[in-house]
Amino acid sequence: MQTLVIEPGVAERHYWRDLWRYRELFFVLAWRDVAVRYKQTVIGVAWALIQPLLTMVVFTIIFGRVAKMPSEGTAPYALLVYAGLLPWYLFSGALTGAAGSLVGNASLISKVYFPRLIVPSAAVVVAFVDFLISFVILAVLMVIYSYPPSWQILTLPFFVLMAFLASIGPGLWITALNVKYRDFRYVIPFIVQFGLYVSPVGFSSGVVPEQWRLLYSINPVVGVIDGFRWAILGGESRLYLPGFFLSWVVIVFFLWLGVRQFRKMEKNFADLI
Repeated sequence: MQTLVIEPGVAERHYWRDLWRYRELFFVLAWRDVAVRYKQTVIGVAWALIQPLLTMVVFTIIFGRVAKMPSEGTAPYALLVYAGLLPWYLFSGALTGAAGSLVGNASLISKVYFPRLIVPSAAVVVAFVDFLISFVILAVLMVIYSYPPSWQILTLPFFVLMAFLASIGPGLWITALNVKYRDFRYVIPFIVQFGLYVSPVGFSSGVVPEQWRLLYSINPVVGVIDGFRWAILGGESRLYLPGFFLSWVVIVFFLWLGVRQFRKMEKNFADLI
C-alpha cells in the first residue's frame, strides 16, 4: 500500500520543479489554444497574413508616401514597416494572450492543482504560431524587392526570445491583477492600441532626436523592433546600443516584477476566480 503524506509548504518548495513535471499540460493547453484560435473561422489561418499585410500597406502610404519618413539605408519602406510589424504583433499577441489566460481557464484553475504559471506561458504559443505564419509574407516581400537577407538573419531567434520576455513580464502581472480586478481586461486593448503608435512600427527609430533617443528606449519594444530590423535588413539598419541595452534592463525588471507579483497572488487564484 502506498502512503500519501501531506506536508505543508511542499508545493511552494517544489514549484519550479513542478513546472517541468507538468510540461505535458503545457503542451495540451498550448495546442488547445492554437486549435481554438482558428476553429470555426471563415478565413482561418489567412487572418494571420491579412492583418499585418494590410497594416503594412496603410503605414507605408501614411508614413512613407504622405509623411515622407526616411527608411534605413536603401531598404524599401515596405520592408522597414513589415520588419517592425512582425515583432509588434508577436509582442502584442503574447501580451494579450497571457493577460487574459487565467480568467479564460477559470474552471481548470478552481479544480486542479498545477503551477499556474503554465497557463499564461502556454497562451503565448498562439502568438508564436501567428508569427511563423506572418513570416511567410516577409519572405515574399524580400523576393519581390530582390532584397536577400544577410548573415544577421541568423540572430533573429534571439530577438524573438527578447520579444517574448518583453511581453511575458507585464502579461503575468496584468493577468494576476485581472483575476482580482476584472476591469483590467479593458487596460490591455488600450495598451496595445497606444503602444502601436508610440513604438517605431511604422517608422524608423532613427528619426527620434538624438537627445531623446535613450529616453525613448525605456519602451522595451523599441529595442525589440530595432533588433528585428537589424537582423532582417542587415547592413541597412544600425542598432543604437545604449538604447538597446536599456530596453533589456527594462525587460528584465518587468520580468522580475511580473513573476514576483504572479507568485505572490497565485495562492488566492482559485478563491478569487
